[in-house]
Amino acid sequence: MSVSPLVRTYEDSSVLIAGGTSGVGLASALAFVDAGVRRLVLLGRNEDRGLAARQKVLDRCGDAKVEFIAADACDARRVERAVDEAQRAMGSIDVLVNSTTTSYRPELLHRTAIDDISGILTGQALPPMFLTRTVLPMMQQQGGGSIVNIASDAAKVPTPGESALGAAMAAIVMFSRVAAIEGKRNGVRVNVVTPSLIAGTPTAANVLSDGFSKSLFDKAAAQAHLGVAEPEDLASLIVYLGGPASARLTGQSISVNGGISAF
Repeated sequence: MSVSPLVRTYEDSSVLIAGGTSGVGLASALAFVDAGVRRLVLLGRNEDRGLAARQKVLDRCGDAKVEFIAADACDARRVERAVDEAQRAMGSIDVLVNSTTTSYRPELLHRTAIDDISGILTGQALPPMFLTRTVLPMMQQQGGGSIVNIASDAAKVPTPGESALGAAMAAIVMFSRVAAIEGKRNGVRVNVVTPSLIAGTPTAANVLSDGFSKSLFDKAAAQAHLGVAEPEDLASLIVYLGGPASARLTGQSISVNGGISAF
């Protein structure tokens, strides 16, 4: 299969990972440098965690150019400044990975505080939308790129206790599909990765520490007969979506859930 000239190889690509300081984001950063990427920017709120993540990537690949930019992805103006800074530092942004998340615990809708509803919708859905909105025109102008947004299967499966989260995840899936249509004429691809439960992440530790949410996720994990997904499982798919082998794949929402459900 011929590779479109609008799709760069890993070695020629610059990657920006929002939420790249832990969990799936950090696993993706390590997987990208393993694949040959040598220009990488990590975006996150916590500077200490960000600098530690940057060092982990450098320990994996000493000749990579790796930068950390501290930014709250819920702040649209700060996102614009951070993306501009990343583009100046690396020369281009060829791949954007949105792996931001906020702390939450599943709860039945009538027992969910009003502030928690607005916090989940704002904290989960807006950061990837702000980042996609900012990076998409840059990629269109340069003639191509790949955006990978992380949502969850809560967008696809109606699950008790996940009404607010499901609404936020569905928003990510739909705006990503629309962005894929808007960007395709200029060679920009937009896809979504939707896990269910991810082992070994701060989010998993949080939801498994509470009675109702622990019961919910224990039942889900029991259905993962292929194994509960780990950050590295998602990272391998994210790297694929960011590379030339997926040059004709866009507007898709792909579940990684070990068999918990099928769509």
